[in-house]
Amino acid sequence: MNAVQGSIVVNAPIGTVYRKWLQLEDLPKFISAVKEVKKLDAKHFLVGISHKGQRYEGVLEIILQVRERRLAWRVAARTLSFHHFATGVVSFSSRSDRSTVVSVRISSSFNGTLSRRVNPYLRSFKRLIEKSA
Repeated sequence: MNAVQGSIVVNAPIGTVYRKWLQLEDLPKFISAVKEVKKLDAKHFLVGISHKGQRYEGVLEIILQVRERRLAWRVAARTLSFHHFATGVVSFSSRSDRSTVVSVRISSSFNGTLSRRVNPYLRSFKRLIEKSA
């Protein structure tokens, strides 16, 4: 698995940033590879992903949640014919100017492409938050 990390400062309070990230149905608004997210229950989401013209589906499971501090997840493929697996953790830390540092680390079996995309995804998240704040 390939691991990639990135971070960005978002000009919004930690509570606002954390709550927005928890709205997993909004992932397609800032992660272009994610095409749809449907909530199954409080901790599980059906995720549709596009990669190199192929569509994949998986179940995203929240495995750790520390309010306004950390969120960890894993994604497992829905079909046995595709063995993709990904894990991730996002951390939030408040700054004295009421901005928030968002740090993400993702491990994925999709080779290479994630390393070029994590920072643009974080910039899109920042624009989404700051536009609505």
